[in-house]
Amino acid sequence: MSLQIVVLAAGKGQRMHSALPKVLHLLAGKPLLAHVLETALAVSTDRHPIVIYGHLGDQVKAVLSHFSVQWVEQTEQYGTGHALLQALPYINDADQVLVLSGDVPLMRAETVKALIEETPAGAVGMLTAVLDNPKGYGRVVRHASGVVQRVVEEKDANEAERLIQEINAGVYLAPAAFLKTCLPLLNKDNAQGEYYLPDMIVAAIKEKMTIVTVQPACVSEIKGVNDRVQLSACERLYQRQLAVSLMKQGVSIADPDRIDIRGEVEIASDVYIDVNVVLEGNVRIGTGCHIGAHSVIRESVLAQDVAVRSHSVIEGAEIGAACVIGPFARIRPGTVLAAEVHIGNFVEIKQSQIGLGSKVNHLSYIGDSDVGCAVNIGAGTITCNYDGAHKHKTVIGDKVHIGSGTQLVAPIMVGEGATIGAGSTLVVDAPAYALTLTHQLSQRSIEGWVRPRKK
Repeated sequence: MSLQIVVLAAGKGQRMHSALPKVLHLLAGKPLLAHVLETALAVSTDRHPIVIYGHLGDQVKAVLSHFSVQWVEQTEQYGTGHALLQALPYINDADQVLVLSGDVPLMRAETVKALIEETPAGAVGMLTAVLDNPKGYGRVVRHASGVVQRVVEEKDANEAERLIQEINAGVYLAPAAFLKTCLPLLNKDNAQGEYYLPDMIVAAIKEKMTIVTVQPACVSEIKGVNDRVQLSACERLYQRQLAVSLMKQGVSIADPDRIDIRGEVEIASDVYIDVNVVLEGNVRIGTGCHIGAHSVIRESVLAQDVAVRSHSVIEGAEIGAACVIGPFARIRPGTVLAAEVHIGNFVEIKQSQIGLGSKVNHLSYIGDSDVGCAVNIGAGTITCNYDGAHKHKTVIGDKVHIGSGTQLVAPIMVGEGATIGAGSTLVVDAPAYALTLTHQLSQRSIEGWVRPRKK
């Protein structure tokens, strides 16, 4: 039998108190539903998963349009049983149907595969878990023999049933032919006035079908998101899982509870990551790098042995080997640093190339520039690249020394080996191997001068 995966993602998520559909809220930088779809595609690529969408569905479809799925609308939300019913016309009678929830993002593909492997043909499989605190979940009611009898939602459970610790995780595997028979017969005679999908368990038992239960290796997999508190809890669980995985691969992380990874990262061994570091988008970090506390690296590549000191931000950049960046540096998109470049505190680099061994150590802005090798740029240097309408380029040759407090008004070129005197403002090119300065060397003082005062 062919496997057809159906993801239920039509709910409003009222407890999120948000204009955003619940399944679009972000976990590790990706929508909740994206995590579930990635799991679905890891389980089976033979058929496009069916996604049942509803509340603000056009927005959901637009955000996740890069996934190869079949979208089916649930125009009115009458519960999970009604949601799955919408998918049945698109499912073959001979299919096995795997049901996932769009707001349960931590489910591993390995767990779902175990459910598939352990559920024989003609049986109904369901994922359950035993929780110390089962509050909020439907309970799995078993006969004294251990056979599953039914699933009861918490709002409909009696006092004894609420003491049951085994809960329903909302993941099911069932024959399509059975679902097509039982789902139209569900009723909404319950506390929420909805068609409950778990009620199919009772129907399966009446048909003398075997009910198979499988439990995940870690109960955190079944955690759903109904409000922002639960979303935050899932975020920390997910981040710790990522951190532990990286540490097992040879990455040192100062505190696995204080790191955020929001994208696809590739980190080599012997990298050290201090507390409260954020990695976003596609990030590659080479061996031997040291990432200081409170730093943000986004869509960037770091070669080996780079030192990023605390509170630095690197975005859309390529950083060469053995560079030193920060503290409090900002590397903006389009920047390429060659090896052994030093970018110091409160320095901003934008859309620029900095050559081998060059240094920009203090309080400077370098934008739209080509800087050569072995250049030293003094504190407070500014490339004046924007005239109010257009950006202009600054070119600085090899072995240039630029004194502190210099303004380079682009477009401008500083020749190889030139020295620029401190406090200069250059508006024309500076020749190679010459001293260029624009200020008077004399100094005067005015005696008796009174500083203006506010009236």
